[in-house]
Amino acid sequence: MEDGGKAAAGLGTLRAVLAILQWWGFNVTVIIMNKWIFQKLDFKFPLTVSCVHFICSSIGAYVAIHVLKAKPLIEVEPKDRWKRIFPMSFVFCINIVLGNVSLRYIPVSFMQTIKSFTPATTVILQWLVWSKHFEWRIWASLVPIVGGILLTSVTELSFNSFGFCAAMVGCLATSTKTILAESLLHGYKFDSINTVYYMAPFATMILALPAMLLEGGGVINWFYTHDSIVPALIIILGSGVLAFCLNFSIFYVIHSTTAVTFNVAGNLKVAVAVLVSWLIFRNPISAMNAIGCGITLVGCTFYGYVRHLKSQQQTAAPGNLPRNQMEMLPLVDDKQEKV
Repeated sequence: MEDGGKAAAGLGTLRAVLAILQWWGFNVTVIIMNKWIFQKLDFKFPLTVSCVHFICSSIGAYVAIHVLKAKPLIEVEPKDRWKRIFPMSFVFCINIVLGNVSLRYIPVSFMQTIKSFTPATTVILQWLVWSKHFEWRIWASLVPIVGGILLTSVTELSFNSFGFCAAMVGCLATSTKTILAESLLHGYKFDSINTVYYMAPFATMILALPAMLLEGGGVINWFYTHDSIVPALIIILGSGVLAFCLNFSIFYVIHSTTAVTFNVAGNLKVAVAVLVSWLIFRNPISAMNAIGCGITLVGCTFYGYVRHLKSQQQTAAPGNLPRNQMEMLPLVDDKQEKV
């Protein structure tokens, strides 16, 4: 009986490790491919690339739900699709576009470090706009995050103000999407696949016209001037397919790990992305820049751990906390999913 328990625990650990590795693989590959598209293929059209990602995600989610039956479809009232899903899709669209815009102008390592600023923007937004109160440990965890971002920005050798601003506003969009999800999606138990199923078509609709108006002429010109069109198109479409696979992979990670493991793995993923991008693109990284990135990731890990402890306390005794210690529960716990 004891041997059976050990074997089950061993299989659970192996499944968790494999889930994390495939999540890392998809995430890092998508980031590197997007950077390769902008830098090596000279396809400098982030709106078009984002639109391709949304189209591929829409098709992939439809196939996963209706053909493969990987997840049951969560029915949403038609009026809720416009009142709840559409605003989320709009912010989701801004988030993805700004991420791709920042990748065009700044190195992957710098962009990934800036994206780690999201916990700080989430807390500050909740505090300023929604008057949420947080305990001192939450604020303390933001100190290394903000300090690490400042140190990384000051010492970044490939600093670009436009790319930096795009990444920072992208963090704000990510935080807004997280907060909106808490209120707009109340009553719906969305998983990652159903989220993409409903949001990606809206995002495609929102982005298609701006992409054609702002980048259509440049894309047509690129078709006529680029040397190897077919391999380039395969890479561009491949990045869209992998972007959907990334969302699909999150389902397995969250159901194979605890919330703490998910948080730590997410921060280690940033370190892996930074290392792989440096090996491929060889963008210069100073010692102080690397230290700043490390400080930021430590702060993010501490923040996730504190939020997990608070989530457990509030779940165990939601009515026993004083007003000055109340905070919004994180959208992701041991059994929920996020995109």
